[in-house]
Amino acid sequence: MTQKLYQAAIAAFDRANAEDPNKEMADGQEYPKELLYAHRLSEMLQRYAPGAHEAVKLAVRAQHIQRWKIPRSNYPMDRNGYLQWRTGLYRFHAETAGRLMQESGYDDDMVARVKAIVSKKGLKVNSETQMMEDVVDLVFLEDYIVGFAAQHPEYTEEKWIQIIRKTWQKMSSGAHEFALAGKIKLPEALQPLILKAIQK
Repeated sequence: MTQKLYQAAIAAFDRANAEDPNKEMADGQEYPKELLYAHRLSEMLQRYAPGAHEAVKLAVRAQHIQRWKIPRSNYPMDRNGYLQWRTGLYRFHAETAGRLMQESGYDDDMVARVKAIVSKKGLKVNSETQMMEDVVDLVFLEDYIVGFAAQHPEYTEEKWIQIIRKTWQKMSSGAHEFALAGKIKLPEALQPLILKAIQK
C-alpha cells in the first residue's frame, strides 16, 4: 500500500462526505450521515477482514460517497424507477471515487479496480466486490436495521423475514460465519426475528 496516496484519497473521500447536509446521531454526537456510514464500513472491514487489499479499503470508504446528490425522488416511484436509481448511484459513486483517487495521484489501474468494486461488478464472482458487499450487509444488520424498522411499522413479520433473508443471501459464507459467531452486535429487539429468518 502506498500510504501517502491512500491517506490522501481517504481524506478526499471524507471531505466529500462531510458536505452531507443530512445529519445522524451516534454516541451522543451529530455527524454528516454519509461520513458516519463510511467510517462504520471501514471499521467493520477492519474487524471482518483486517488484511483486505488497499482497493477494497478504498472502495468501502467510498461506497456511498455523496449519495445525497442523487435523491430517490429524481426517479419514478416504482420498481423500474428504483432500479434506475440504484444503477445511477453505482455509476455516480464509482465516478466520484475514481476522480478523487486520480486527484490524489493513483494510477489508472488502481482507479479502475476500485471503480469496479464500488460499481458492484462481479458480485459473487469478484472476491473484492463480494467483500465490500459483506461489509455493507454486516453494517446494515448491526447499525441500520433498527432505524429501517422504525420507518416501516406497517411491515409484517413475514415481510421482515423476506428482507433479512434477502440480505443474508447476498453475503458470503465467511460473512455468515462472522455474524453467527457473535462478531457483530445484533440489535436486541430484532435478534429473535433475525435468527428466525436466517435459520429457516
